[in-house]
Amino acid sequence: MKYFWLYIKQTLRFVLKPMSFVPAIFMMILIFSLSAQDAEESSQLSYKVGVKVLTVANEKLERGWTSQQIDHLSRIGQHLIRKTAHFTEYFCLAVSVAFPLYVYGVRGLWLVFSAGIFCVSFACLDEYHQSFVAGRSPQKRDVIIDSCGIFLGIIITRIVGWTGRMTIFRPLSNRRRAKRESC
Repeated sequence: MKYFWLYIKQTLRFVLKPMSFVPAIFMMILIFSLSAQDAEESSQLSYKVGVKVLTVANEKLERGWTSQQIDHLSRIGQHLIRKTAHFTEYFCLAVSVAFPLYVYGVRGLWLVFSAGIFCVSFACLDEYHQSFVAGRSPQKRDVIIDSCGIFLGIIITRIVGWTGRMTIFRPLSNRRRAKRESC
């Protein structure tokens, strides 16, 4: 019976470990689809996001803004919304790429290098892709903003991974080490 559960555990690990890259694939598809929007469609999305965020802020902070003021602020803040979206989506991509690599044992500078190169390359390709979309153009500034999100995501993944290894998973590694030494 012991070997049966060991077999099940190994099979699950074999199947589930590669599935840890699914969120990264999802983020890449999401980023690509947002970049495929033409300028008008992208602008409308930014505007709608701005209205939603400002409406919630108005309610929670009790600012007393009218719908015209929210509309005006959303139009003014579109640039900030777009750049924040760039930062955020690439932060999420970096975490979703770096975490599975960390699980597979890629750590330290190798994690920063491999996840960083992959994500920054994707950011460059995404900006190039935008050159084929009506009303959109590639911008180096966007790649720089993307890269800031990427490296923050990788650093946070490293911190969370290291903290988990030193706290939550430390007893597991101590048990394995003690078991090896007793054999």
